[in-house]
Amino acid sequence: MKRLALLAWVMCSAVWAQDYPSKPVRMVVGFPPGGGTDVVARIIVPRMSELLGQSVVIDNRPGATGTVAAGQVAKSPPDGYTIMMGHVSVNAIAPSLFASLPYDVERDFAPIGLAAAVPHLVVVHPSVPVNTLHELVAYLRAQPGKFTFPSAGNGSMPHLAGEIFQSIAGVRLVHVPYKGSGQSMQDLLGGQHLVAFDTMPASAPHVRAGRLRAVAVSTAQRVASFPEVPTAEEAGVPGYVVTTWYGVFAPAGTPAAIVKRLHGELVKAMQTPDVRAKLEGIGADGSYSRSPEEFAQLVRTDTARYAKIVKDIGLKID
Repeated sequence: MKRLALLAWVMCSAVWAQDYPSKPVRMVVGFPPGGGTDVVARIIVPRMSELLGQSVVIDNRPGATGTVAAGQVAKSPPDGYTIMMGHVSVNAIAPSLFASLPYDVERDFAPIGLAAAVPHLVVVHPSVPVNTLHELVAYLRAQPGKFTFPSAGNGSMPHLAGEIFQSIAGVRLVHVPYKGSGQSMQDLLGGQHLVAFDTMPASAPHVRAGRLRAVAVSTAQRVASFPEVPTAEEAGVPGYVVTTWYGVFAPAGTPAAIVKRLHGELVKAMQTPDVRAKLEGIGADGSYSRSPEEFAQLVRTDTARYAKIVKDIGLKID
């Protein structure tokens, strides 16, 4: 009986995959427009729509650092018509930070593929009288607890990046959470905050426009799109290496054939020259070719890695 049920499920999955997609696909983004997750989604979605032959519609659902949207996606029908642009904070870090979540990061999602992995920039408002990371550290140490730094929300990667920086550099700042990087950046540009540790997709346009000054990048090597910005290691803060990844997920139980189709079109979209150029412009590396299985392993590895980091820092969100 079990074998017959399994055979029937496999046959139905094959039929669904042949007809898929027969209507628009909704890609949920758990942050407002303008943040890194939204930027990556909007780079990828037009080409994915063309390849799938159906519109992929971005649905911004901000709240609780992306965890509200993730909970909704986890409970959606596993038919391939609701997917999510996930994020390291939502899909790997949140279990260590939040007392309770409306989803289980491993049980409730089917990883489709890694879309981009980007560095963070340490940026300052132009009014800050520093030009290097070394000068920034000295400036902050001289005035402990006086300055604030914004983030995309409690438990977001820009939040964790700021906490890690404080721990390594020996400085003290006050964290101010927002509902997304689009909102936090506006207040940073307005001078309500003087320093931030956000992702390159969120920060880079403002650095290029001269509205923010980048003093370091959080990668082991300099990035091609900002060759003049030194790494934190070069600039005097060794060990400050932080990367944010974004990836596409479906609800658990989505037929394997549909996951395979979505992964294939995602990879093709990534290989399109204009998409690739846009991703490279925000500092993304080329690791988006990972298979669903490899992406799932990355999620498991980072969940364990960040659990230790969060514990060592002593960070917890109720």
